[in-house]
Amino acid sequence: MNTLNLNPQTQSDSPRIINPLDPEEFKRQGYMIIDFLADYYGNVGKYPVLSKVEPGYLKELLPSTAPLGPEPIESILEDVKKHIIPGITHWMSPNFFGYFPSGSSIAGFVGEMLSTGFGIVGFNWVSSPAATELESIVMDWLGHVLMLPKPFLFSSNGNGGGVLLGTTCEAFLCTLVAARDKKLSQVGTHNIGKLVVYGSDQTHSSFQKAAQIAGINPKNYRAIKTKRSSSFTFSPDSLLSTILLDVENGLIPCFLCATVGTTATTAIDPVGSLCNVAKDYGIWVHVDAAYAGAVCICPEFRYCLDGIEHANSFSFNPHKWFLTNLACCCLWVKDHTALTNSLSTDPHFLRNKASESKKVIDYKDWQITLSRKFNSLKLWLVLRSYGVDNLRNFLRQHVEMAKTFEGLVRLDRRFEIVVPRNFSLVCFRISPSAISNGLPNGTKFDSIGKIMNDKHYLVNEVNHKLLDSINSSGSVYMTQCEIEGDFVIRCAIGATLTEEKHVIMAWKLVQEHANSLLGAF
Repeated sequence: MNTLNLNPQTQSDSPRIINPLDPEEFKRQGYMIIDFLADYYGNVGKYPVLSKVEPGYLKELLPSTAPLGPEPIESILEDVKKHIIPGITHWMSPNFFGYFPSGSSIAGFVGEMLSTGFGIVGFNWVSSPAATELESIVMDWLGHVLMLPKPFLFSSNGNGGGVLLGTTCEAFLCTLVAARDKKLSQVGTHNIGKLVVYGSDQTHSSFQKAAQIAGINPKNYRAIKTKRSSSFTFSPDSLLSTILLDVENGLIPCFLCATVGTTATTAIDPVGSLCNVAKDYGIWVHVDAAYAGAVCICPEFRYCLDGIEHANSFSFNPHKWFLTNLACCCLWVKDHTALTNSLSTDPHFLRNKASESKKVIDYKDWQITLSRKFNSLKLWLVLRSYGVDNLRNFLRQHVEMAKTFEGLVRLDRRFEIVVPRNFSLVCFRISPSAISNGLPNGTKFDSIGKIMNDKHYLVNEVNHKLLDSINSSGSVYMTQCEIEGDFVIRCAIGATLTEEKHVIMAWKLVQEHANSLLGAF
């Protein structure tokens, strides 16, 4: 009897079944990838820092469909060299001075490899006890290094403790939801539309996004104006007057975000004074130190966290300036039950004796998602591989480099430092006087098809053109911010491979492009 073969492939030409975790092939490819990345780090300073590709470039280079059969790793890596690397903006470059740094290190990379290699999903204690217990230990280690008050630590035997999340955005949302539910339990859920959250106009935009997700009425989001005269710090007096007006209008103050090291200028909000205002109204205070929290392990910068003992929660991102690869955000809370009351679920398939005993932590109830990686491994490796003293010195070196750059800016009278430097970020621009002095009286500026004679507009345009020119060179990459309508260039020093010679080179490049630009006048 003839049988019908529904598979068009015969046995001889059927695809070979592969073992995706063959130990020998894993070694071979693993060594190859390590060599590839080691070469990349050795040469990353030679690449154009800002990618020069045009939108849609990759679609023109890669096939429109996935391959039916396997391809060798050698061919894939060749395509990475030819097609992927040209489309990368090189955050690991020693000449990367944009945004805030994205810290990386051998220890962070090895920890990431171990985490990925073990492949665990540590949503509760029983799913991998080591993952949960190492996380609680590492969070206490780091809490001690930061000199956090005991109520934030597991070792205090209270309700405090820490959790590793992905980013500050998650820390905002988790704490905001906890604060929301805690407040609604007091005033009634029907009052959710009256809850108000407070930040300054320098608070990170992800706080506003978190408020929207948490169901806060957009009209009840307060971005309180800061002043240049106070270096854009959050004024307790402005906070109090805003709260009083809200209360008078029948609204309910709920949540306050104070920032240590704002994104635009690294302003340092007065944590203690803001907490003193908030406490009289039962407001949850969260302190966001996403960037600057790392440097607070240095005793000379610990003052930035003064008053933290009066806050409810605190977070910072080791993946920014602490040699720990993305993604890694540390969040500490004084009362973790506020998180677990809002974020807990108890599906039948996750029930187990350990959880029911209440003697273990189930981190799934401290975060938004269920699934989570073994992220504490990389933070553990960073702390052990480098030690606290070396980490402090690493951070101090970047601060000293920023002082060097700041000093060079001040020596050139055509430029000005726009706001005081706090850590390793320098905010500068070509000064209005330098631009005005280079123009004949009555000169009008032609831009985007319009004749302009507005001095403020002119100064912004010149600095915008300077930044574009610098970045287009490919030699360095810097970013910008807007301060009271002024276009300002940010030089953020903190990439792992950056040395003083790179900082000096960056300044010389700025001067060269400024010479060309101002010479055109």
